[in-house]
Amino acid sequence: MALDGSLAGALLGMEKAHLEVVKPKGLDPIPFRFNPTEYQLAKTNTFAELAIPGLQSPPLQYVRGGAEKLTLDLIVDTSDSLKDVRTEYTDALRNLMAINSELHAPPIVKLVWTQDVFTGVMESLTVTYTLFSPKGVPLRAKCSVTLKEFASVAQQLLESKTASPDFDKSWTVRRGDTLSSIAGALFEDPARWRDIARANDIDDPRTLQPGRELAIPRLR
Repeated sequence: MALDGSLAGALLGMEKAHLEVVKPKGLDPIPFRFNPTEYQLAKTNTFAELAIPGLQSPPLQYVRGGAEKLTLDLIVDTSDSLKDVRTEYTDALRNLMAINSELHAPPIVKLVWTQDVFTGVMESLTVTYTLFSPKGVPLRAKCSVTLKEFASVAQQLLESKTASPDFDKSWTVRRGDTLSSIAGALFEDPARWRDIARANDIDDPRTLQPGRELAIPRLR
């Protein structure tokens, strides 16, 4: 089917998607040879069932939100230049899974396609090589990528303050702090530590790290 001139021009001039490294600064973006045909966003919530005798369906209590995930498949190809597709594309993607010496964690990246689509860290990467040169050099690969949402504590606290009246202060964890001691200091009731745990998605209160910023809910 032939395309009219305006549509063909729009397709030829379509902006290419790429992965941009947010942290650390100074790393080159990773361009896509072909734009993805689709990508998928998925987010989950965790609810607890309240066991009340006599009810056929237990009421649900919101516990916490789960990190959003983006998945997409990329086709990278060097069959026109006969260069190794690993050195041209897939090695750069694999490096996003490696620990960065500055962050002591993998880099933070964002998918950009005309606009910022998603910011996160590379949770998984599966590379399938599908085309080779006569010498066995990989020339084409299908890369299945999963990014997991990343948002700093400071960013989430800022969003909580602007979007919800339930949070009006924060607490920086000091060495020796426990959720009970924080609840005692702020609410004069150490038993309210569970409110702080729920507000900060803390499953194990024994893993409280010094320096962490906690959102403190406003008790009603």
